[in-house]
Amino acid sequence: MTERKKIAAILTTCFVRSHAEVILPKLIKGIPTDDGIMEPKVDVASIYLDQIHEKDVCLPLAQEQGIPVLPSIVKALTLGGKELAVDGVLIVGEHGDYAWNEKEQHLYPRRFFFEQVCGVFATSGRAVPVFSDKHLSWSWEQACWMYDRARELHVPFMAGSSLPVAYRRPWLEYDLDTPVDEALSMAFGGLDSYGFHALELLQCMVERRPGGETGIVAVQCLEDDEVWKARDRGVWSGELAAAAEQHIERRKEGSMEDNCERPAVFLLEYADGLRTATLMLNGHLSGWGYAARSGGQVHGMETYLHGDPHPHFSYLTLNIQELFVTGQPQYPVERTLLISGALEALMESRHRGHVRVETPHLNVSYRSYEKMPIRPTQPRPTGANAIPWRSED
Repeated sequence: MTERKKIAAILTTCFVRSHAEVILPKLIKGIPTDDGIMEPKVDVASIYLDQIHEKDVCLPLAQEQGIPVLPSIVKALTLGGKELAVDGVLIVGEHGDYAWNEKEQHLYPRRFFFEQVCGVFATSGRAVPVFSDKHLSWSWEQACWMYDRARELHVPFMAGSSLPVAYRRPWLEYDLDTPVDEALSMAFGGLDSYGFHALELLQCMVERRPGGETGIVAVQCLEDDEVWKARDRGVWSGELAAAAEQHIERRKEGSMEDNCERPAVFLLEYADGLRTATLMLNGHLSGWGYAARSGGQVHGMETYLHGDPHPHFSYLTLNIQELFVTGQPQYPVERTLLISGALEALMESRHRGHVRVETPHLNVSYRSYEKMPIRPTQPRPTGANAIPWRSED
């Protein structure tokens, strides 16, 4: 038998329902799935915790499991020695007491964390797989640095949102080279935090169109009444919005125009002519939807996340584990690179008065993988058949 992989966890902070808390314990105690609790195939060998939250749950877990919490990223990767001593690195740079900038972007230290990790790789003369949660960085320059550095050091690198591997209702998946004439996603929450998830949900679908991804040439963020005016001008499709929202369980009665506190829409123009929209509908819904027109047909779905809380992180964790075990990313990191840059440009559009922003730098071309990542193939069971959230439940 091969030796189990040793993983270093690099975290900003960890409290109940934080991203660190909905990923790390699964790799330690077990991963709840539709088929029951799956025993982890890796061992968490060390933890670096950047900030101790007032309701921290990481330190007690580490003490209970005998996992060392080390004072630096370097020590976490070297296990206190002089060279790399782990087989994979989990970076969760989400939540914590970090500054915001004037564009309302949260300045998480993901590039700094990754730079420290790559420093250990470079001085050790070898690299191991890395997963970095959510977008690569709030900064396109930093995101590009991370992507380029990973390629330079031959790092098997994966990143992004849990939405692409969440439950879908009804089930909707595209074969490679499926035509997509127009597409739309919808969500709620903060434009920087949840907007990223909604954009990655959209991108994981449209990247499978003929020829693969071509990049994004321009973006624009609109808010308030300009959202509805853009729909009335045909800039985004009311038909697709209706097709997506009809499947969303948690939405109010009535129209989105009447319910939304401050609507926003992200408009993306792709190099091959595709145009998409992502609606942020606070006050109208608390769910995630997607719809598109393909081959003359309109199809919509909900990406189903409900549970106590976020059971979709089980399937994200399974894909992270597969990266660590096989050394092979389960989906292209270029998706997250492109959406990191698109989100930064959209926040710039908003900051500059909702202007259209040209994005020639987002010429990110790639092909989606034919093999699908690990994920459920049916809506999440409910009631007596529901999967448990935490392995100790």
